[in-house]
Amino acid sequence: MTKPKLSYESNIYLLKRCLGLFKDYKVRVIVSFLAMLVVAGTESATAFLVQPALDDIFINKNRQALVFIPALIIVIILVQGVFRFLQNYLMQFCGLKVLEDLRYSVYSKMIYLPLRFYEDHQVGMLMSRIINDVMLIRNSLPSVIMLLRQMFTMVGLIGVVFYRDAFLATFAVLVLPLAVYPFIFFGKKLRKLGRKNQVVVADMSSFLQEVISGIRVVKAFANEKGELGRFFKENSKMVTIALRQIVFSEMSSPVMELVGAVGMGLVIWYGGMQVIEGTSTPGTFFSFLAGLILLYDPVKKLNSANQDLQKALAGAERVFEILDSKDIRVEDQGRTVFQPPFAELVFDHVTLRYPGNESPALDDVSLCVRAGETVALVGPSGSGKTTLVNLIPRFYQPEAGEIRLNGRPVAEYTLQSLRLAVGMVSQDTFLFNAPVRENIAYAAEGAAQERIEAAARAAFAHDFVLELPQGYDTVVGERGVKLSGGQKQRLTIARALLKNPPLLILDEATSALDTESERIVQLALENLMKDRTSIVIAHRLSTILNADRIVVMEKGRIIAQDRHATLLTTCPLYAKLYEMQFKDNSRADGSGEG
Repeated sequence: MTKPKLSYESNIYLLKRCLGLFKDYKVRVIVSFLAMLVVAGTESATAFLVQPALDDIFINKNRQALVFIPALIIVIILVQGVFRFLQNYLMQFCGLKVLEDLRYSVYSKMIYLPLRFYEDHQVGMLMSRIINDVMLIRNSLPSVIMLLRQMFTMVGLIGVVFYRDAFLATFAVLVLPLAVYPFIFFGKKLRKLGRKNQVVVADMSSFLQEVISGIRVVKAFANEKGELGRFFKENSKMVTIALRQIVFSEMSSPVMELVGAVGMGLVIWYGGMQVIEGTSTPGTFFSFLAGLILLYDPVKKLNSANQDLQKALAGAERVFEILDSKDIRVEDQGRTVFQPPFAELVFDHVTLRYPGNESPALDDVSLCVRAGETVALVGPSGSGKTTLVNLIPRFYQPEAGEIRLNGRPVAEYTLQSLRLAVGMVSQDTFLFNAPVRENIAYAAEGAAQERIEAAARAAFAHDFVLELPQGYDTVVGERGVKLSGGQKQRLTIARALLKNPPLLILDEATSALDTESERIVQLALENLMKDRTSIVIAHRLSTILNADRIVVMEKGRIIAQDRHATLLTTCPLYAKLYEMQFKDNSRADGSGEG
């Protein structure tokens, strides 16, 4: 069902969306609302009792009233405390549960967004949406309940002051509308600043995430001072906005109090005249005055609750932007579950152009990979090799042409079954900050220890894992920082082995390793490629000389494909690449020196 298009500038729309998040906890919300009514009523009852307490006890010296009225006041305060606790606890409970649900909703959408979304957005900004912005929405319903409580309290107290002296109450209440303008004015200012504050918080999160992740580069270039300067600017932005928020927040209270003081001054002057002239009793006047004092207190608290509500709405704008935006959509997928074995993969006139680039990354590419083949992709940097293999698990979508797996377009398969059928090992190894065991079994949660160890042995990782402090229970650190490059690569190979995919993609898996590590990793890769269809992107041509087919790419096009010996004589680009690497290898071995 299509919802009507509504502007995010609409407070009513945002408020409805926020309150709608609490519908699963409506029983607790109702109980909290009823508790709020009791608390509001006790405020009025307290003001009402001032008149009999003053007149009956202190003026008429009624002993019965001396016992009854204090006891009644204690009971009222006790009831007020119990129901205020109930109201606040239930609201905080509901707020925390909504916080839990909303964070899950935002994260569950983000995790299914396509890779291109993450390439266009900073990680810190996305983290801020889930952590900071969602946190603000938690306060939306409690703020509304607080607003309602203060309004009901005002209604009850207005009833008391009119009951005591309707004429005098008219003078006092007349000034209340004066409080409406600053209430609205400061609310708008705080809403705008709240929105800016969330943006700055997201920028700060992005900055910290980037710098801490790249701390090796910072230290390698001795640029700590430069990063401190950038941090100083980001930190100053946060402080500047926070100070402006404080200015408007703190200005609002004096303005509201001034409005109350005007009404209070008129009341004391006129009420005092009535008591002096004998037309009113001190008890009646002080009961009226107590009600009026209590009446102006909720007016000030309305301002505080409104500030919290405006912050919640500012956070809601950013969160619902992720949840509702038509431009931010989860990945499309088919309904067919891929069933091994692998038979054939066909690229049929595939073209892909990255946003903002005029020239295509892939230009009318056609290629067929058959079961059991090892197909190697070679070519200069930027020729489209990695882009081509990233289309297979549908990390990106071609703008023209079609990719078919076992005769069916890959778009018709479910993403889970398609991606589980493809194993990828690249030069950019990524390990989670978790034990070795969990990293190897990432795609096979609950795998038996025997299977994990078997995969590690096949990847030549078992021996070095046993030498780690806690063996398979050793936490490898963020991105595997506690391991060497070769060790990390062998664990990613073990992870791919345990996944056991029918189609394997190796994206320059050994290009970042030293000679000794490369030799071991190459043996692990041979175990991984055994009895599998493999697509290999090779930086070192020596690693793919025995491939069934070598596909040569240049500027997004396939310019030749054949075996090594044939390409040396028929493809000038391949011959040039091979000659360049042969000379480099000769120099590295010392044979190129006279």
